[in-house]
Amino acid sequence: MRPFVYTQPQNPQAAVSAAAANKQARYLGGGTNLIDLMKEDVERPTELIEVADLSFNDIKSNGAGGYTLGAMASNADTANHPDIRKNYPLLSMAMLSAATAQIRNMATNGGNLLQRTRCPYFFETSMPCNKREPGTGCGARKGMNAQHAIFGWNDQCVAVNPSDMCVALAAIGATVQVQQAGGKTRTIDFADFHRLPGDQPEKDNTLQPNELITAIELPKPIFADHYYYLKIRERSSYAFALISVAAGLQMEGGSIAKAGLAMGGVAHKPWKLTEAEAFLSGKKPTQENFEQAAELAMRPARTLPDNEYKIEMGKKAIIRALTQAYEKNA
Repeated sequence: MRPFVYTQPQNPQAAVSAAAANKQARYLGGGTNLIDLMKEDVERPTELIEVADLSFNDIKSNGAGGYTLGAMASNADTANHPDIRKNYPLLSMAMLSAATAQIRNMATNGGNLLQRTRCPYFFETSMPCNKREPGTGCGARKGMNAQHAIFGWNDQCVAVNPSDMCVALAAIGATVQVQQAGGKTRTIDFADFHRLPGDQPEKDNTLQPNELITAIELPKPIFADHYYYLKIRERSSYAFALISVAAGLQMEGGSIAKAGLAMGGVAHKPWKLTEAEAFLSGKKPTQENFEQAAELAMRPARTLPDNEYKIEMGKKAIIRALTQAYEKNA
């Protein structure tokens, strides 16, 4: 047990100011990931700044045809909200596939975006891990790597992002609202929110120091009728994805007007399948086109010694998710 200060700011600006005053401070929402990391001595904050009680827990129409998800709203409240289930069923389906009911009741939307990898080398402090301790090496690179990345990895890190919610948000094309010091705010496209390891694998996202997530903005819904979230895992529940696919299709006149596709369990960030999306635009929803889209999506993949199976699994998962998405309400 390492001692820490517990701070309860009364407003967002006070929270940001408290974080700016202590580089070792961490924001605390539901705590479903951070507290585990503290128990494992992976995270060692000297101060926890409670933000769960701040006024960012609304789920409401944003006036532009989309919806605003408060960063402090729980995953359970978001996934089960009637407007989200109706207009963004892909997001709801993905969120309900994650974790347990108890964890979804506690976990916040903002915290979901910030959860750390579940790579065992990251959690085991006796093993080398550049993400946990930069410069020590990547234990998984030549160790047990069956569940690790096939896209975007390098010798610094082969870990994957664990979130289901984020895969759906990538497919939908969300944006993230953050608050900075001095009352300033900025918007981050979801595709740019998480990052690849590069030469700083310890950084999971593009947030600047002290920035606080306040909301997730969803665009006007276009995948409410044809959607599917496929999650392949080692057991049927309470497990992270080996591979997941979020697929949304906007149909017009029997053709695909727009596709939203993203994969989980394959990269350091939710992996947006932009080439496959572009290929499917204007195409008929046929098995042949879905197979070609899957081939395009998996073409850049690079496997590690133990995860070659993810190539074929990934192709079949994309085809199945697209097929299920089209057949829903067809």
